[in-house]
Amino acid sequence: MAAFAIVMMVCLVLIHGGQCKGLFNAAEALHKAKDAENGDVGPDVKAFNVLGYGAKPDGKTDSSINFRRTFEAACNFHGDAMMVIPEGEFLMGPVLFSGPCSNPSLLIIQVNGIVKAQSNMAYYRGGGDDDTDWITFQAIDGLIVSGRGTFHGQGSQVWGFNDCARKSNCVRLPATLKFIKVTDAIIRGIKSIDPKGFHIMISMSRNFRIFSVDLQAPGDSPNTDGIHMSKSDLVKISKTVIATGDDCVSMIHGSTNISIKKVICGPGHGFSIGSLGHYDDEADVSGIIVKNCSLRETDNGVRIKTYKTDSPSKASGIIFQDLIMTRVRNPIIIDQEYGNTKYSQPSKVRISDVHYINIRGTSASKVAVDLLCSASNPCQGIHLDNVNLQYAGPPNDDMPFSSNCRNARVAYHGFQSPPPCR
Repeated sequence: MAAFAIVMMVCLVLIHGGQCKGLFNAAEALHKAKDAENGDVGPDVKAFNVLGYGAKPDGKTDSSINFRRTFEAACNFHGDAMMVIPEGEFLMGPVLFSGPCSNPSLLIIQVNGIVKAQSNMAYYRGGGDDDTDWITFQAIDGLIVSGRGTFHGQGSQVWGFNDCARKSNCVRLPATLKFIKVTDAIIRGIKSIDPKGFHIMISMSRNFRIFSVDLQAPGDSPNTDGIHMSKSDLVKISKTVIATGDDCVSMIHGSTNISIKKVICGPGHGFSIGSLGHYDDEADVSGIIVKNCSLRETDNGVRIKTYKTDSPSKASGIIFQDLIMTRVRNPIIIDQEYGNTKYSQPSKVRISDVHYINIRGTSASKVAVDLLCSASNPCQGIHLDNVNLQYAGPPNDDMPFSSNCRNARVAYHGFQSPPPCR
């Protein structure tokens, strides 16, 4: 109680200057996000409408600078504020929405219109890892993005430039929504269609919640991960639909305390941890739970993948539970030889304490459980508890329905189909 009182006193002193948001209350923030989606935020929240700053809802006039000016006005307001993107169609190139902001509570971005990306790649300077994604939120403490609106990446016009299938060091195309160094954030209700690259990218962020979003792209769209995260802690994803051309959710180095529940995935490549071991000095991955999700006709179900490099790290404390799979090509897979056929050394990533619990449905391949672990760092503490998968692939395949294990120490509990590894 004493510590709580001290925190509150410090916040009261600093909040007038916009330096402290107070303690984050998840329940209140979620209620506020729902109110924002319905446009019922109350008279104490000042609205900053993009139309008032010159944005044109005609789908032809570039409104990038108008969106940025609207955000800056809302962000610098010393009171509760909401940036409003009303109904209509807005064309926009790459924009950086950067904090810190002066609001005493979470800044609201209400999205009810259609925001379309410029399709010409010249706007993005070729994509990459700097500021050339489409819409970037950076260095913001307390953020709500909520509404019934849509972000349309117009990716179909540029997917042909993606060369990642031919080059391991390819340059990714711009993500639709990128969040970097953002804390206490809620994304709710919005829709993303046809991104050039990832739908949502989260990096170096903490306490992030994604609820009831709809991410849509064709199954053959390249590298269009639904939600991709790195170096982030305490991320919760729930009640979300993801249909895309790559991983529905991908968690790479430094992803910790991640919860994925009630997500519908497909088409896509399933839920992936990795690729790991790709960079030097990677942070560990731990505390991952994927629960009560369904996957339909995806390339993979739940996957852990690492490169065969000398970069050491750990992936541990992982639970895949209560999952329904329908004609999934590789339902359960650990691949520690991912993408490195030219390298002979085994992966230095240590995988341990992984639980597969109540996995059921159908497999499109005869090897439904494929655990290919590192020769120098065998997988430890792999548990399969009540796995009930049935073959639903081509009827003319005479191979037995089976499991494959290499360098994996596996414990089995309850019913097992396919049969356990010998």
